[in-house]
Amino acid sequence: MQNWREHVGAPELRYLEDLRSVLRDPECSCSGPAYSMYRDLAASPDDRVWMASLAIRFDITCIPPAIVCGEYVKTKGHYHPENAAGAGYPEIYQVFEGKAHYLLQARELSEVFLVEAMAGDTVMVPPGFGHVTINPGEDELVMANLVSAEFSSDYGFYEVHRGAAYYELSDGTLEKNPEYPLVPEPVRVRAAGFLTRSPFRGPIYDLVKERDLRLGCLNHPEQFLDFFIRTG
Repeated sequence: MQNWREHVGAPELRYLEDLRSVLRDPECSCSGPAYSMYRDLAASPDDRVWMASLAIRFDITCIPPAIVCGEYVKTKGHYHPENAAGAGYPEIYQVFEGKAHYLLQARELSEVFLVEAMAGDTVMVPPGFGHVTINPGEDELVMANLVSAEFSSDYGFYEVHRGAAYYELSDGTLEKNPEYPLVPEPVRVRAAGFLTRSPFRGPIYDLVKERDLRLGCLNHPEQFLDFFIRTG
């Protein structure tokens, strides 16, 4: 997907006003675009047909650097629902440019992780984890994702709780969200040290070009449990 910007149409924009419900400062006065999302991309018609046969899609998101009322700019945050087998849908991310912090929290709030990723790193969001992406850098964050096309994301929990369990402030500290009375301390981990048994380490679009059937885990994670084992 090199030079991908030359081959895509207009993005879907997320505005700062859309994020107000998940910001640390409920009185934050902010406006204008926050980030852009390019949905359901493919490098060729054959790639698009193959992804459709697996019911998956490839997206790219661009998050310019910004400080929003004392926080690093972030995505709104969402959970994925469960599939017919009762397993949550996972997601694969890769950072193309910049750096990302993926703030992951288990649905039952038993675990919270801050996964730090740099350009080239791949991060798998395991089943049952909600996630927020934060741009903690001074450069634009450009990231791709592979995800099931079989569901719609659920933003409601994050909206009701005014965001994730923690806010990442502009000085790099993590501040607990008071809407979460009982939540564990976040575990900071580098991308390479999270889900160490995941086989997805290289460029994720190569998985499409190579017709890698292990991407079936995006719709049927219960058949690929080894991918989601955490050690240490």
